[in-house]
Amino acid sequence: MRLLIVGTLLGYITEAGRIALDRGAKVAHAETIDQALHALRNGKGADLVMVDVKLDVAKLVEALKSERIALPVVACGIGTDTQAAVRAIRAGAKEYLPLPPDAQLIAAVLEAVSEETHALVFRDPAMKTVLKLADQIAPADATVLITGESGTGKEVVARWIHRKSRRANGAFVAINCAAIPETLLESELFGHEKGAFTGAVARRLGKFEEATGGTLLLDEISEIAPRLQAKLLRAIQEREIDRIGGNSPVKVDVRLIATSNRDLEAAVRGGEFREDLYYRLNVMQIALPPLRQRPDDIPALAEHFARKYSASNGVGYKALTDNAVNKLKTHAWRGNVRELENTMHRAVLLSPADTIEPEAILLQGGQTSGPLAASPTAAPAQVTTNASDAKNTETLAAAGYIGRTVAEVERDLILGTLTHTLGNRTHAANILGISIRTLRNKLKEYSESGIKVPMPGEGERASV
Repeated sequence: MRLLIVGTLLGYITEAGRIALDRGAKVAHAETIDQALHALRNGKGADLVMVDVKLDVAKLVEALKSERIALPVVACGIGTDTQAAVRAIRAGAKEYLPLPPDAQLIAAVLEAVSEETHALVFRDPAMKTVLKLADQIAPADATVLITGESGTGKEVVARWIHRKSRRANGAFVAINCAAIPETLLESELFGHEKGAFTGAVARRLGKFEEATGGTLLLDEISEIAPRLQAKLLRAIQEREIDRIGGNSPVKVDVRLIATSNRDLEAAVRGGEFREDLYYRLNVMQIALPPLRQRPDDIPALAEHFARKYSASNGVGYKALTDNAVNKLKTHAWRGNVRELENTMHRAVLLSPADTIEPEAILLQGGQTSGPLAASPTAAPAQVTTNASDAKNTETLAAAGYIGRTVAEVERDLILGTLTHTLGNRTHAANILGISIRTLRNKLKEYSESGIKVPMPGEGERASV
C-alpha cells in the first residue's frame, strides 16, 4: 500500500510514517497541498492520503475530484479537536485520525479507509485450480485476460498475480474502463500536457506512466470505445504512449492485466471489439467460475465477511449457525461474491444476538440452487420451516419491511447507506455491492422524483 502524508504536524508526521512503514506501507511525504498535488500529477501515485487538518483539506479534496484522482483522504490532527474533525469530514475526508499516533489505530485506518479487500478467501477445488494457474503465469510478463461474471473476484485475482510476480515491489494501478466517460478515459490512461484541453491546469501523467515498473489493471476492458482501442493497441505493441497535447512518445514498462465480464469473442464477431487487440490481451486467460459453481467457498467467504463487518460496525463477531450456512448454500448468487458480501453486511446489522440466524439473511430475487431447488418434494420441508418462517416474518416486520414494495426498501437502503458514508458515492457503492454507475443512476432517479439525496459531506456516521 502507498501512503502519502501531507503536512508537518509538529514532528508527529515522522512517527506516523514509521508506524505505517512497520505495517508494510510505502510512505511518501509532502509539506504542502500543492507539493502533494504535484507529486500525484507526476506519477508518484498513492492509495491513501493523510493530511494535516490545519491545511486546506477542502482544497485538496476538490483538486483531487476536479482532476479525477480517486484517492481516500484521512485528516490528522493533534489532540481531539471535535470541530476540526467535523470540518475535515464535511470537506470530504473519509476519517479523522487524532495524534500523537496510536499504532493500532493507524493500522486500522490503513486497512479500513483504503478498503483493502485483496485477501483471497477460498476453499473450493475449482478456485484451487484457478490459483494454481495464476501462480504458474505470475512470474512472466505476459499479458493476462481474466474473465468471469460480475462480482466473481477478478480484481482480487489480478492483485494475487501482481504480488506473485517479479514486479511485486512496483505499483499496482487499476482503472475501471466502464466508470469513466470516453472523453476522460484517454487522459486517465495516457495523461495530458498542461493546456491540452479545458481543465488541464497542469501536466498529468496517466495510468500507464504511473504503473511503470509495475502492473496496470484495465478493468472491464470491453467497455473501451473503438477509437481508444486503437491507441491502446499501439501502446501494447510499441510499449510507448502519447500524452494528450504531447509532442513526442513516452516509453512505458508495464505488465497488463485486463478483465471482462462479457464474451469478448462474441464482441469481436459483432464488430464491437478489435480482433487484433483481443489477441494482444489474450496471451494467457484465466476464467473465474461463478460462486454457484464454488459451493465450498460460500461458508468460508460468509465467515470472512461476517468477521469483517462485525469489526467495522463495532460489534462482536457474529458466527453463522448451520441453518444460516445451509440457506446461503442454496441461493443462486447471481451477483456472486459481491452479492454475498452485501448479504453478510446486512445480516450482521440485522442480527440481534451473537449469532447469525437464517432470518437475518435477506436474499435478493428469491432464487435458489442446489438440493433445495432440485428437490421435487418441497411440501414436507414447508411444514418443518413454518416456525422459522414465522420468526423471519416477525424480523421483517420489526425492521419495517412488511407492507412496503421492494423499490421502497431498496431506496431507503441506498439513501441510508449514503447518509452513513457522509455522501461518499464510491464508499456507499462498495458497501451496497453495486457499481458506482448503478448507484448514480438510482440517485438521479430519486432526485428527479423530488427525493432529497445526501451530497458529499452530508449525513452522520451510523452507530451500532
